[in-house]
Amino acid sequence: MKNLLVKTLANAGALGVAIWLLKDITLTGENTGRQTITLILVALLFGVVNVVVKPIVKLLAFPLFILTLGLITLVINALMLLLTSWLAGQLDLSFHVDGFGAAFLGGLIVSIVAWALHVVLPDDKD
Repeated sequence: MKNLLVKTLANAGALGVAIWLLKDITLTGENTGRQTITLILVALLFGVVNVVVKPIVKLLAFPLFILTLGLITLVINALMLLLTSWLAGQLDLSFHVDGFGAAFLGGLIVSIVAWALHVVLPDDKD
């Protein structure tokens, strides 16, 4: 359970940095509390997408991993962020990614920040 909390907080922080840096990734809400709740829900949704959908896409794209020496991962991360944006819209969460370019840069930012936060934050192995 602690691991889920740490991963969700890391995802929320990473998504927050992407929202802060890129104008095409937006999170709206009436007040800061509502935005924080929405960000945590989007982080949970992003985690579910990464656990359920991403392994299937990676398996199907395995030949492209070999051909591109793993650079296809950047495209897959962008697609997972776009899927999260679409699902958030379906769930009436006020999170939106406007286009593939923003998703590509956002996916790169989220990957770097989430990695850095996972290094700093504790997990169940400690």
